[in-house]
Amino acid sequence: MKIVVVDDDDIVLMSLKTIIEASGIEVMATGKKGTDAISLYEENKPDILLSDIRMNDMTGIEAAYKILDKYGDAKILFLTTFSDDEYVIEALKCGAKGYILKQDFESIIPALEAVYSGQSVFGGEIVKKIPTYKSTNNIYEKYEERGISEKEYEIISLVAEGLNNKEIAANLFLSEGTVRNYLSNILEKLEIRDRTQLVVDYYKHKE
Repeated sequence: MKIVVVDDDDIVLMSLKTIIEASGIEVMATGKKGTDAISLYEENKPDILLSDIRMNDMTGIEAAYKILDKYGDAKILFLTTFSDDEYVIEALKCGAKGYILKQDFESIIPALEAVYSGQSVFGGEIVKKIPTYKSTNNIYEKYEERGISEKEYEIISLVAEGLNNKEIAANLFLSEGTVRNYLSNILEKLEIRDRTQLVVDYYKHKE
């Protein structure tokens, strides 16, 4: 098995490299940024990319979206100290093969072996949160009944978080013009006048 490891903490990065290589797994390269994850994956085509989530230039999840868009069979395992719901949701949505917490050091090698063999791996603390993620689909179902697509729902939820068109475009890897078109269609479908009313509508259905 050959892997690439990306983490913005030098000590963690070296510790991971030591632990992984001691188990007989080859670490082909290491990096410290989201952009490193993308370039190192392209250069090395590892069996698995082991990546941190929070990094300075872009998150590991943003990097994963870009990698998976080009290499659909890429195996990406997230390793982080954070167990926020938003990251669990995004890790599931982007197609990652696993998400484990850094403090579960004893789980790292078994997780890599499981992902290598084709399984998906989510640490114990993460598994507890999956039902919470699934329950958020209930809100989408209400919109689906009103003719809203999954992508349109994503845009509605980002508008509700206070993001502007440029920020939404960056989050979903779309152009601002495409986001504007989506919003126009959403407002027309829901018979809503503007984005302020859209936010009110969203939170009304979230209750």
